[in-house]
Amino acid sequence: MGICSSTGSTQVATAKLILPDGKLQEYSYPVRVSYVLQKHPACFICNADEMDFDDFVSAVNDDDELHPGQLYFALPMSWLKHPLQAEEMAALAVKASSALMKSGGEKCAYRKNSVSPVNFSGEEVKSRRSGGGARRGRGSGGSKFSAMLSAIPE
Repeated sequence: MGICSSTGSTQVATAKLILPDGKLQEYSYPVRVSYVLQKHPACFICNADEMDFDDFVSAVNDDDELHPGQLYFALPMSWLKHPLQAEEMAALAVKASSALMKSGGEKCAYRKNSVSPVNFSGEEVKSRRSGGGARRGRGSGGSKFSAMLSAIPE
């Protein structure tokens, strides 16, 4: 996940928040997390740059502000108690991409890690990246996955 920047030179950078229903809220002004949570009390806010596979999702502090150019997710409170699985990360990426495209096609620049779309299935599939073979997913289910597109460089 990562920093979002506008493709148009006249647009103002905004803090982008993906809601649980997939809708996008943008803030062109500084807004505290506590204000956002008043509208979404069953959620917590996390910064997309701080999300990693098989790691616990951390909440942004209530007193912190959402920063323009950053992408955030409003997630259910239950997500604070378990590591983020590959399937969940993929679903969030699809949700964010869809919301951003509906809002005017803004592009995201991935700052922290390279991200490849992933195809999940019960059968072994071959990677479509150059030189890649099949990869076996981590986790107790032993699900298998492979990249469908090449990675996006930083």
